[in-house]
Amino acid sequence: MSVSIWQDLTAFSKKSPIECDVIIIGAGLAGMSTAYWLQKEDPTLKIAILEKGIQGNGASGRNAGFITCGSVEHFNRLCLNHGNEAALSMWRYSETNLNLLKEHIINPAQTQLYFEQKGSFSLASTDIEFNELKKSHMLMQDLSINSEVVEHNQLTKRLNVEGFVGGIKYLDDASIHPLLLLKEINKNLNSNITLYENHEVFAMESVADKKVVKTNQHYFQADIVIMATNGYSSQLNSYFSDKIAPTRGQILCTEALPHFMEGPCYANFVLDYFRQLPTGELIIGGFRQLQKDVEIGYSDETSDVIQKALEEFISHHIPKAKSAKITHRWSGIMGFSSDGHPMVGSLPTDNQIFYIGGFTAHGLGLTFHTGKCLVDLIYGRKIPEFISGRRF
Repeated sequence: MSVSIWQDLTAFSKKSPIECDVIIIGAGLAGMSTAYWLQKEDPTLKIAILEKGIQGNGASGRNAGFITCGSVEHFNRLCLNHGNEAALSMWRYSETNLNLLKEHIINPAQTQLYFEQKGSFSLASTDIEFNELKKSHMLMQDLSINSEVVEHNQLTKRLNVEGFVGGIKYLDDASIHPLLLLKEINKNLNSNITLYENHEVFAMESVADKKVVKTNQHYFQADIVIMATNGYSSQLNSYFSDKIAPTRGQILCTEALPHFMEGPCYANFVLDYFRQLPTGELIIGGFRQLQKDVEIGYSDETSDVIQKALEEFISHHIPKAKSAKITHRWSGIMGFSSDGHPMVGSLPTDNQIFYIGGFTAHGLGLTFHTGKCLVDLIYGRKIPEFISGRRF
């Protein structure tokens, strides 16, 4: 987020700032979800949404389309770290996210968003991990979370995978075309909300009791600013430098194949993931553990090491896709919070600047509900403690 004086189209002009009530920086799922809930709160609000490039160029248009519950940890670890009651609340929070999406944005009876609610699988390649998954299942059963154990002899029939000893299935998870979901949220916004694409923010200032946000194309002025910048947050404010780390995720996609998988899958303690699209293509991503240092930062290139690992995973574990042509390779920058949970709040040094981010590879499963919670916070209502930025 740097703009030279030559790129700043306002530098040598006398343009007046565009006046609005709220400025949202970032037009991904977090920014658009927040705009949606602000509109629900007050339809008269004039909201400007500023996007560095074209909407969907960031993680919201570069993920694998999983709408899954929970976090980056197996559920038993969530219970161990936070206690059963808190872990259940976190899980229900993500279940509410999907229910809100279905109630407000997604019509499950229609197919234009490629939405499927077929559940998702966590697969174990060792007995140690399988035992851990079964512990998660037992805890889930005790807490009335819908899951089932999948034994080794069922994996070939239901998923056509090899090299796994078993797993569990989360029965209520879903998947979608993420960019079409983003566009669908757009359609649900009123005419008081304007999306400004190709507006790269490079500065924020205070002028009297207002906030001025400067982009390469114009200046904007409002009462409050919402940073929906996730992995890019520290580029605008150093407060996030030790709280949200920009983390690259890499994915590849094959040509369409005859359907052979019951539902989306995670493997290797949720570090790797794959699914077959409704149209037959196989998507697989992950393996950032192979280059931990390289995968931290803002570069959205792919790397030979990880792309080769993704190909080898297909060869070893998904025989029906072994000879499939690879049609796409890409990466995206996610925002990983320091404790694995999203964060919303206002800056300690400026209560006119709010933020939302840190979804830690579970953006689709968390953002819509988290946008609602940020609006609740802005209007003085209580939010769950585990997403409050005050925990830091």
